[in-house]
Amino acid sequence: MLKGGLAVSLRSGGKVEQMLMRLAFHARDGMSRDELLGDLWPSAELALAAQSLNTLVSWVNRTLYNGPAGCALIVRSFGRYRLNTDGGVRVDVLEFDASVSAGDLRARAGDRPGAISSYEQAVALYTGDLVAASDVDHLIERERLRARYLRVLAELSEDWFTMGSYDLALSEAYDLLAREPCREDAHRMAMRCFVRMDQRAQAVRQYRLCRDVLAIEFGVAPERTTDALFDLIRSSPQSV
Repeated sequence: MLKGGLAVSLRSGGKVEQMLMRLAFHARDGMSRDELLGDLWPSAELALAAQSLNTLVSWVNRTLYNGPAGCALIVRSFGRYRLNTDGGVRVDVLEFDASVSAGDLRARAGDRPGAISSYEQAVALYTGDLVAASDVDHLIERERLRARYLRVLAELSEDWFTMGSYDLALSEAYDLLAREPCREDAHRMAMRCFVRMDQRAQAVRQYRLCRDVLAIEFGVAPERTTDALFDLIRSSPQSV
């Protein structure tokens, strides 16, 4: 969490961290009091748990927020607690989704430079997989965000390749492989970049790396598309 641009240290696993994590996860719709009480104090007496929640919210608003006067980090409206995004509270997940959606919209409109700008904003916001609780909803959300992030890396790599920026395309491909070593599309992109950069031997090594990773992880061979690209690199690299 950031306050005034500076990191605020919270006790790992503490009630403040748990509450903020859950409210950030439900930033769009907020959470009811009963939902928060059930998550944070599942075994406590209702009255004591409600008092603890009030104390916790008050402490967070008093200690952790430095937004506009009269505003609070956590607000309650229509019976639901929410992070005060209207009052300046920023949630990286919401901003990530907004940047990806803006990139997709610009890409569909044919504005590739604009799409790249939005996608790069999204990549900068994604500093790691969602720190999720063990329940199914959190796990699904973590995988949704991860899949969206990997798709953006693939889009950026393809865009840079199309624009002739092979070093940038290669960098995005390797960022993708760092997260998902078995992504054959990223291996193929790296192979294509190496050929365009006059490094055919490295393109061949990239194919062998792809083949070995797939064999180790899943016991399978590369896709026909990957094999076909490898054959083309050996026989007619100028066609790649």
